[in-house]
Order: sequence, then structure tokens, then C-alpha cells
Amino acid sequence: MIKISAGLLLLALATATPEIKYFQYERAIPKSSGQSCLVIEPGIFAHAAPQIADLRLYRDGAETPYVIRKDAPAENTEKIIPLLNVGSRGGQTVFDASLPEGHYSDLQLAVTGQNFIATVTVSGSQTETGSAETKVGAYTIFDLTSQKLGRSTVLHLPESDFRYLHFSIKGPLTPESFTGLSVERLPASQPKYETIAETTRVKQDGKSSVLEFIVPAYVPVDRIAFTPGAQPALFSRDVSITVEPVDKSPAVDRSPSRLTTVSAGDILRVHSIRNGQRLDEERLTVEAPWVDYSTQTKWTISIDNENDAPLQMKSVQLQMLERNLCFEADGNGSYELFYGDAALEAPSYDYAKLFALQANASRITAGPEQANPAYQPRPDSRPFTEKHPALLWIAMAAVIALLGAIALRSARPVTRTPV
Repeated sequence: MIKISAGLLLLALATATPEIKYFQYERAIPKSSGQSCLVIEPGIFAHAAPQIADLRLYRDGAETPYVIRKDAPAENTEKIIPLLNVGSRGGQTVFDASLPEGHYSDLQLAVTGQNFIATVTVSGSQTETGSAETKVGAYTIFDLTSQKLGRSTVLHLPESDFRYLHFSIKGPLTPESFTGLSVERLPASQPKYETIAETTRVKQDGKSSVLEFIVPAYVPVDRIAFTPGAQPALFSRDVSITVEPVDKSPAVDRSPSRLTTVSAGDILRVHSIRNGQRLDEERLTVEAPWVDYSTQTKWTISIDNENDAPLQMKSVQLQMLERNLCFEADGNGSYELFYGDAALEAPSYDYAKLFALQANASRITAGPEQANPAYQPRPDSRPFTEKHPALLWIAMAAVIALLGAIALRSARPVTRTPV
């Protein structure tokens, strides 16, 4: 009985159709023509259904097809690319590498050893041998862990598509110090981020600088961005992130999976001249951990200062990758965005299946959120047993009592009359 009722409820939700009167919120869309992409602000996530499944776009009261685009970050290829022709030439370590097809930028060298500064000169070609090489640039890698200034073996190349790269390293590293490299693949366009929350309020807790944020339910967080003051010019600090549900009521799942603690690497800034070599490296963002966003959460960001003076932070931001709602706009139409109907599932449009982003697509921003004046709650379409679960238990208790009475009656001994 319970399973059947649950199935009927799911069927009712799955077959819900969008109607303007059932949306709680609306936003006006500015006029545009041709392919247009609307930036989905964090506030929309906070009031929409999970995964913004209930977003609906209307033109003069008629539903309009759209597609949701999410900006993609640069992709780190975890697979280590082996090195070719490793050896020494003219007192320098040399090797080659075969890169995957496509465009790439940053390269991460896998380097063993500590306390070094070395210069890496990179050139590229489309074939391993026999073709002219193009100089890409010269880069400094370092390990200053003994000075508590961190380590960087990343080469910030300009966007490149050479199939082969050739490396020459000057410094206190041997061919055995290099075990491979990984590549950061570039997306079709540089990713954009939206700020979810920002603070300049820093608390000192022992040797740690602590910042706190409250994030509404369903709002995704993709990274944390730090903006320190100009001084100190040199620092390397570990960062940890704790995320926990704000709602402490028993109804909220308090299992360990809902309390996430992640040590998320470090932030680093090195601008210095060491051994006659210029070192310039900044790493001021940290990837956010994946958490369950179905409830409001508290984010605690801790910066470990050890015995150094606390960093003076201009701001720390929680950011999400930009999402866009793209559609074909009629310059003469009046468009509105509606959301806030949890009964709806994500729509499926032919437009989304055939979508191709155009270089001249208009980038637009919706007006402020407003309550839908026509809003009314959806009728309760649940089965009678779902609306009144107590009656089900009463009926079950009555049936059990009846069966018990029948069992007792059947168990009484039968008196036989002597013949």
C-alpha cells in the first residue's frame, strides 16, 4: 500500500505541467534579438527547484525553449605524459614530450627533490624531429620549502597547440629529477565566475585566520578566491575548508557525508629575485569541495599562518562557474523568467539538442526578482493516504486487532460431548 502510494505521488510530480500561476518568482528580461544568453545569478538558485529544473521562459505568455550553458574550467589532465629522449646536453637536462591534440596552456612538471631554483626553456614543433622549432618561452621553477615559501613546477605557457615540446633545464636538477608532466587543457572560452558571497571580516583563532559564510540551499560553490593586500610579497599558507548544514534539527541528515572537511592545498605568492633569477608566481584560488547543497550551509575557511603574521585580506569570495540561459530572442517580444515551482522537472527542448553558441550572442542580465502576483500554490495532488497518513496507521491497527481476535477465537479448545 505504502509503495503504491509513493509511486502515485512520484507519478503526480513527474506529470506536473508548468503554469504561470504556480511560479512564486519572476524576473523581467531586457529586450534583445537573435541568440541571447542570460546570466543566471546566484539568487535564482536560492529560490528555484534543485538543479534549477523549474526555470521557464515565457514570451508574451507562451513558453519559449532555451538551453542552460555552464562555463567549463580549464581541465587538468591527471594522466602523466611520459618524457622522451631524456638526457644531458651542454651541462643542461633536456627532454621532449608528445602533447595531446588540441589547445593547452599550463604544464605541470613532475619533479623530485627540494630546495632548488631552475630555468626551463621551452620550444615547440609539430613533429618530433626534422621540423623547425619555435621558442615558446623561458620559465622558472622552484622549491623553497626550507624557507616556507612553497613550491611551483608549473610552466605558464601561452595558449599553444604544438604536438611536441622540447625542454632544456638550467639549474641543480638532473635528468633523473624529472618523471613526467601533465597538461591543462583549455576550454573553448575562458571561464567566467559569479560571486556568491564575499567578506572582509577575518577572525583570528590562535595561529589561524578564519572567515565564515552562509550559503543558501541549492547554490553551488566551485572555488574560493583570495585577494590579499600588497604585503607581504612572499607567502605560502595552507588553507582548509569546513562545510556543514546550518539546520541542526533532527530532520536534517547529520551523517558524516553531510559534514565535509577538506584540506584544500595552499595559497601562494612569490615575487622575488633569487640567485639572479626572477620568481613570479601566484596561486590565489582554491577549488571548492563537493558537498550536498540541498540545505543551507555554513562555510568556514581557515588560513594557517603558523608563526608568521596574519595575511591582510582585502576580500575572500565564494564563486560559482557562470551559468547562462540561452534562447532565440524576438526583438519585438516581451520575455519573463519564472521559477519557484518544485513540482516541475527539467524541460527537454529540441532547441537544447541542436544548440550551437554563436560568437555574436548577446549577453544579458535579468531584472530584479519579484513575487509573481498571480501565484497560487499547486493543488495537493497526493493520494488520500499520503494526505492523511494517520488514518492508514489506524486502519492497520484495526486490521491487526481484528486478526488477533480471530486468532484467539480459533485457538480456544473444542469441548466434545461424550457418546
